[in-house]
Amino acid sequence: MDFIGKVAVHAITWGQDHHRALKEASELGYQAIEPWAAFALQYENREEQLLEELARFGLTITGLYGGASGELGRRFGDPTKKDDIIAYNIRLAKLLSRCGADSSYIVLGPGGPRENPSSLADIQVMADTINETAKRTLEYGVKSCVHPHLWTEIQDENELHALMELSGPEVYFAPDTAHLTGAGMDAASIISQYKDRVAYVHLKDLTPKEARVEDFPMLLGNEALPVFCELGLGTINFPPILEALVNIGYTGWLTVEIDQSTSTPYQSLQICRDFVEQKLGIAIRGN
Repeated sequence: MDFIGKVAVHAITWGQDHHRALKEASELGYQAIEPWAAFALQYENREEQLLEELARFGLTITGLYGGASGELGRRFGDPTKKDDIIAYNIRLAKLLSRCGADSSYIVLGPGGPRENPSSLADIQVMADTINETAKRTLEYGVKSCVHPHLWTEIQDENELHALMELSGPEVYFAPDTAHLTGAGMDAASIISQYKDRVAYVHLKDLTPKEARVEDFPMLLGNEALPVFCELGLGTINFPPILEALVNIGYTGWLTVEIDQSTSTPYQSLQICRDFVEQKLGIAIRGN
């Protein structure tokens, strides 16, 4: 399958060890990264230093996780938070635009934790904030992308469809293979349905519900299995998803993401890299 997009890695696996994330991502052959927004914002108004740090490791920045994140309890569905959310995402967009990428993205992380399913009235409030946010970030050349996420205010398929129906043309879509699948959706079908809106993708796997700790010998000590595991060790059937992306002509980023390593971040992202290269046939190193 001739996927002609690009592969990046998310820094989340390294937690707050941001500089180690850059170093080890580079050593593994990844050439682009989605860093933590909090880390990137340390370089606000001195983005040239961030670019120098990235260049030192041969990395470019793909985007940032924004939306309603960045403040505990903040939600798109809370109209009192509209101005705060817009202002926060404008800050991220300005930072990304100053980094000079040809195109960059804000992943619109929904608010959590999820308490109840979102009503249509809730979603109408969300859409109002998201539409305004996307218009404002696009002024800086940065696309804002709806991102359904387990355990948040935007999780289920009906919520996604209702939100996208109410979203303007400035609002894009950032599907996550594990979060869509975990919410009972067919990721390939959803990608095909929103073919004109898909702008950024998180490539992620789900740990099998019936998995045993002994099925993951790389675990250190007696840790419980995380919800998300290394690519290829979980339940996601990736070839149909890649086929859907090829069919819609997607040429953007596939950002490999694993929230919690089952060994070390380096080993986990090595497993992911090898799966992408060997099983999905997409070059990461030297591409």
